[in-house]
Amino acid sequence: MRILIITAALPYPPASGGALRAYGIIEGLSQAGHDITLMSFHDETSPEVTPLSALCRQVVTLPSPHRSRTDRVRNLLFTSQADIARRLYSPQFEQKLLELLAQESYDIVQFEGIEVACYLPATKQASNAAIIFDTFNAEAELQRVIAQVDRATIRTWPKAVYSWIQSQRIAAYEGNLCRLADAVIAVSPEDAALLAAYQPQRAVAIVPSGINTDRYLESSETIDLGHNSLIFTGKMDYRPNVDAMMWFSETVLPQLEDVNLTIVGQKPHPQLQALLDQDNIKLTGWVDSVLPYLHSADVYIAPLRMGSGTRLKILEAMASGCAIVATDLAASGLLGEARAALWIADDPSSFAEAIRTLLADEEKRTTLGKAARIAVQQHYDWRVLIPRLLTVYKELGLG
Repeated sequence: MRILIITAALPYPPASGGALRAYGIIEGLSQAGHDITLMSFHDETSPEVTPLSALCRQVVTLPSPHRSRTDRVRNLLFTSQADIARRLYSPQFEQKLLELLAQESYDIVQFEGIEVACYLPATKQASNAAIIFDTFNAEAELQRVIAQVDRATIRTWPKAVYSWIQSQRIAAYEGNLCRLADAVIAVSPEDAALLAAYQPQRAVAIVPSGINTDRYLESSETIDLGHNSLIFTGKMDYRPNVDAMMWFSETVLPQLEDVNLTIVGQKPHPQLQALLDQDNIKLTGWVDSVLPYLHSADVYIAPLRMGSGTRLKILEAMASGCAIVATDLAASGLLGEARAALWIADDPSSFAEAIRTLLADEEKRTTLGKAARIAVQQHYDWRVLIPRLLTVYKELGLG
């Protein structure tokens, strides 16, 4: 099949959850013999040479659009549009997309995430290809949960109001996209149930996010993270990740003695810089690979209080054999076997106690890590998941 895949950014290096998913899908479909065209945005940090050219027949990129703060405020006050609906809108990108659709005949056009789905309506009008909306999150629900968390603290009430407004707008936008698409894909049963409410007469397909587990079995390099090392990984300007680290540092870390926390991930939010006043916290910023950090840490933490979907950061830690302490929300979307390989803790005291127990018991850490690795190999490797994606295509009469 000829498949056009549209992503918010070049998915290489796969340094975020969305990029990991998109890269895994592109690689898996290419290896299955399908003809892939990738259309995406690039910026000054995008690498000039990537493996994408070997996986795709064509890679088309345009500069990422810039939206000023004034544009966003104007959009909030004078329109009913969701902010995310305009975040990556570019007339030049849309024009190039329409040119591609006029020049080439595709069997499928697949939108990776809601940020690029602003081009879905125009594609629907211009092409006879099957339209796939691959959602990373149930986005309206994500904003609703963020509003709920922010409402608990007076100083974040303005953020709560903003997130509540966005949740209402996104629900209308997300529902329209789901109705326009020929197939909607969710990454978890929970997200599928939320998205199915927009169009009850049609099922939402479930294709979890995955990884190539072989790449995580070992690391040629280790890093000294200090005694009793804890690690968190993720895109560190992403609101749920920032909230997780602030909550952990303010409520859990003070209960622990003689531990060292390393926060690994690109674009650390300014709010996190204040944490560097503590000697036992480090921010790495961008790293070439998370593997050395995952294989060097004693315990991986996932204290997420907001978000949806499947957390690829957790799958990476599981594939690396980490002992993991996570909140129930962080583990949502995982199958029973995978959840059983995590230590679930939701309040500061139980989270701290779980960490203390694991740091004191190497055998327990090893046992949890092995169970996590087996679970992710069996259920979340792309070799298992790509056939599920191809089934979605077949149900549309393709492939």
